[in-house]
Amino acid sequence: MGVVKADAYGHGAVEVSRILVREGACWLAVSSVDEGITLRRSGIECRILVMAGVMPWERNQVREFHLTPTLHSVGEIVDFHDAAAIAPLDIHLKIDTGLNRLGTRAAADEIAAAILASPGIRLEGLMSHFASAADFTSSQTDEQIRAFNDVTGALARLGIRPPLTHCASTNAIAYARPGALQPLVRPGHAIYGYVSPARGEAPDSTLLVEPALSWKTRIVAIKDLPAGARVGYGGSFVASLPMRIAVLAAGYADGISHRLSNKGKVIAAGKFAPILGTVSMDLTTIDITGSPHLKPGDEVTLLGREGDVSLDAQQIARTAGTISYNVLCGISARVKRCYVD
Repeated sequence: MGVVKADAYGHGAVEVSRILVREGACWLAVSSVDEGITLRRSGIECRILVMAGVMPWERNQVREFHLTPTLHSVGEIVDFHDAAAIAPLDIHLKIDTGLNRLGTRAAADEIAAAILASPGIRLEGLMSHFASAADFTSSQTDEQIRAFNDVTGALARLGIRPPLTHCASTNAIAYARPGALQPLVRPGHAIYGYVSPARGEAPDSTLLVEPALSWKTRIVAIKDLPAGARVGYGGSFVASLPMRIAVLAAGYADGISHRLSNKGKVIAAGKFAPILGTVSMDLTTIDITGSPHLKPGDEVTLLGREGDVSLDAQQIARTAGTISYNVLCGISARVKRCYVD
């Protein structure tokens, strides 16, 4: 089940979904009904799981667009039940095994009773989500596996045996431990070229991936500054020596984090170039003193590789004090996506 929520982590859900289906994915996962509808209207025909819940007014759209909802409570099973429906609605039920976010904490007998009382509902899948899959200094994942197995075992004894179970996303796939991998898995971050580093005595990652996305912009203007010149809003950078700067056609409205002000970097002419001053909405200033041949219109790499120099989302995230998911999902819709097959 390829996870393509949040516009495929900023990569473009429609294009990524087409490739995943072409490569054999039989399931895709989205966050919302709207995301699922977008894929359907773009011609995506495989199974689509809506993971983050369905609002009451969206239930008819679930059936209309042949989406599979994830339910998070026993009450929702009753709410979704439609005795007049031509065919039962396939649903996946999420079990809260310790993340304490979405998912039911109901006992197996409550779940079974609701399912058996709702013939218009078919429990196709039982799922959960790990909180600390890459952290081998914590016992939380093992505890969650035991909790999930307890529920599935108890349901089986009550005659409820869903054909699909799934708990593992990227980190649990990469650093597999006994019981983590169910018949269905949900790679997300790995599809786009990232696996979070493990903590503690972890096995080597079984997923060898490379970033799928490069992000480039162009130089708008170049200036030579004297020593003492201030750069950007608030004059937060002061040139200690004469220097050459370039102004880039991208800012925080495009996804360059404001937290990279005066501490981030980009790649210009195959070299790292520091970000100077405050990142503004549409523009970012960099130091190109070491690459004086650069001119307006030249490309600069915000994320990607030039020769032997590379900059990925995890590196950017460490500098900005965030996570790589946030860096990728933060690339705004106004940044043009170009796909190379």
